[in-house]
Amino acid sequence: MIIQPVVNIAEICARKGVEQVVLSPGSRCAPLTIAFARHPKLTVRTVSDERAAAFIALGMAQTTGKPTVLVCTSGTAALNYAPAVAEAFFQQVPLLVLTADRPPEWIDQLDGQTIRQQNIYGQHIKQSYTFPVDFSHPDAVWHSERMVSEALNTAVAFPAGPVHINVPLREPFYPAPDEEVTFSERLKVIDEEHNAFELNHQQVQRLQQELQQHQRVLIVAGQDIYDQQLLQSLETFARKRGTVVVGDIISNVQQNPEVIRYQDAIFSCPDEEKLKVLQPDLLITFGKSIISKSLKLYLRKYKPKAHWHLQPAGDVADTFQTLTRIIRCKPVHFFTSLAGAEEKGAKAFAGVWQNMNEKAGKFIQQHVTEAAYGELAVVARVLQHLPQQSHLHLANSMSVRYANILALQPTQHVQVYANRGTSGIDGSTSTAVGCALVSSGITTLLTGDLAFFYDRNGLWHNYLPQNLRIVLLNNHAGGIFRLIDGPKQQPELEPYFETHQALNAENTARDFNLNYTPVHTLEELENALPAFFSAEAAGILEIFTDSPANAEAFTRYRQDVRKVIY
Repeated sequence: MIIQPVVNIAEICARKGVEQVVLSPGSRCAPLTIAFARHPKLTVRTVSDERAAAFIALGMAQTTGKPTVLVCTSGTAALNYAPAVAEAFFQQVPLLVLTADRPPEWIDQLDGQTIRQQNIYGQHIKQSYTFPVDFSHPDAVWHSERMVSEALNTAVAFPAGPVHINVPLREPFYPAPDEEVTFSERLKVIDEEHNAFELNHQQVQRLQQELQQHQRVLIVAGQDIYDQQLLQSLETFARKRGTVVVGDIISNVQQNPEVIRYQDAIFSCPDEEKLKVLQPDLLITFGKSIISKSLKLYLRKYKPKAHWHLQPAGDVADTFQTLTRIIRCKPVHFFTSLAGAEEKGAKAFAGVWQNMNEKAGKFIQQHVTEAAYGELAVVARVLQHLPQQSHLHLANSMSVRYANILALQPTQHVQVYANRGTSGIDGSTSTAVGCALVSSGITTLLTGDLAFFYDRNGLWHNYLPQNLRIVLLNNHAGGIFRLIDGPKQQPELEPYFETHQALNAENTARDFNLNYTPVHTLEELENALPAFFSAEAAGILEIFTDSPANAEAFTRYRQDVRKVIY
């Protein structure tokens, strides 16, 4: 017999707008599995590998902005969710994690598949709850229903993030063959009206006055989801005030044509006098993490007089060591409210930045056009061929760094995602799969060989989306370690840092029924890209390169960029 309050977890989730559920098989979680699987308003998928399942759920929630529910059995299954839970926490992605558990009397009694699951995600979760195990008193039912509402409200409240409910379950787990599973009509559901996070009139006036005291204003956008309204307000603010906007590829502001997108190249300039001209008086930041190490180092050295960070709620990081004020509002409201009248005096500062950005862009375009076959050159061609209105997922290590150096053009209208909350390679493929499952356009994953093979189980399920395209840079090693000062100078580089591997993706493509195209030259790549993106089925484009040659080519790029554009 299945306990009704456990069944009603699925009903409350549906009433509160949950649409996607990812389950992993198990016996202890059977009551949860049956409840979600039988609910008519929920889309439920089964992914056997819990680590992959959690990252797939993360990709769904990233894309939709709605909580995805995860369900697993007891024991180490719950621990396998931890990497994706941590990523969701730092990237502020809503998840509801439901872990089945042994009842409390059987914890630490050497019973099978039993570990200590309460608060299992430690400080990498917004909130942890323990579901009642006994419902003999009506208050326990009230408690259980209240708990599910509270958990979902917490998951989506700014800053969004993962929430955990541990669900102890006693046997029997399964309904009798003739037992009907029904969802209660009368349930306690608590909805929450969310704060608009707007500035009042007095705050706007005071900030307007302070803004007018700064002629050299720099806005840095951290990682964020694509937001057309934010883009429009940011563009208007920057145009009227002569403000400079810098955005990494993961900030999703590069669809604004005036955004500085080649900051990595700009800050390669060895001339300190020219760099000093770019120093802002006021720095305004919003969003989450920054990829560009050169941008971080620049702002830590050439400090602004003031630094405002825009964030509605939650902890605020002092990434550049310059923070002087936290402004609690939505960035879109700040830029809309403070756009003000056009200020011509500040535009000289923007002109200097734009001139440097234009030179950097021309250099990069020329360099990758003339460069020999290698990773930087091939990534440039892949980015140029991305379909309009598509999604791009960037795996960590060199994939996201190459893409950030090369940037996207505003006319491409590509939305960008990357797991930069924890910056691990462990769930890149799975996260892209989750995105593709809940979106209609092409989803492209740009990944390296170690990240790809590490997460092959992201493809091990029965729901492979046909709009998925995987571009695999295979140099048979962890090539990033040849580019980092430190490991590249050690005799242990090849056996212990690069971790050479001899695999290719042909068998993986065959196993999971994906189209497969190997590439060994620029000519082969140019010929393959149009068909790869226009195909009606999911596919892998595997680009083979040589790790030492890539390192030499990247070193040459870094030397040339210091000499050529300034």
